[in-house]
Amino acid sequence: MNVILTVIAVMAGVGIFFGLVLAFANKKFAVEMNPLIHVVEDILPKGQCGACGFAGCAAYAEAVVLDKDVAPNLCIPGKKAIADQVAKLTGKAAAEIEPRFAFVKCAEPIVTANKKYIYSGVNDCLAASLLLNGPKVCEDGCIGLGNCVQACMFDAIALNDQGLPVVNKDKCTGCGKCAEACPKGVIEMISPDAPVAVYCNSHEKGAGVRKNCKIACIGCGLCGKQCPYGAIKIVNNLAVVDSSICLEKCSEIVCLDKCPTNAIRTYKIPPMEISQAV
Repeated sequence: MNVILTVIAVMAGVGIFFGLVLAFANKKFAVEMNPLIHVVEDILPKGQCGACGFAGCAAYAEAVVLDKDVAPNLCIPGKKAIADQVAKLTGKAAAEIEPRFAFVKCAEPIVTANKKYIYSGVNDCLAASLLLNGPKVCEDGCIGLGNCVQACMFDAIALNDQGLPVVNKDKCTGCGKCAEACPKGVIEMISPDAPVAVYCNSHEKGAGVRKNCKIACIGCGLCGKQCPYGAIKIVNNLAVVDSSICLEKCSEIVCLDKCPTNAIRTYKIPPMEISQAV
């Protein structure tokens, strides 16, 4: 019994000793934090998306307050309103932020697409893509298992009843996490004011891509020939639109007229609410 009490006493003494040492060290070596860091952090969206390039909102708040070279407009989800507030608090100038939204470069859902096989494995786009590059015959198309949905921290994207991602324009912050999560690169960030967009992600040559998907871009270049401003180029068998040229110069959309597959279309972020998707 005496041995047990002795052991308990020794352990308690050791615990008290190290507790006092840690308390002393904490007080002695404590680094006083600039209270402005907490103020800046409080106004950030708290999405922890990392779009700013830092490991969360707290890390960005600390960096923008303490480092004169860290810009106040790096919070993409916060847009101009947050950038202006951060700039005012830190005494920095905030450059104009160009708004951007997630755009799904695929119009053929997995339900109706030509398929190589019926996938019944792990409900994950990356896992599915590891098996023969995915179940779709078009190996650059959306697989429809929702990695983008899981990556979105703002509940701004969901799969519709055919397995195609739908973006909620009112909730999308343009953080780009959905684009990073897509193993096929189907999602990209573009200006919400872009007049047109190419609803295809395939880089296969025309003859082959048409067999895979009836609405794919065949890289014929007719859209580019129609554009008087050179805003559309064929890059690796796929039409690519320079939206900045469109926004600056285009007053009449003529590039859609000759597209044989309707792959290039007027770009409008679907107004449907997330509640309409599943």
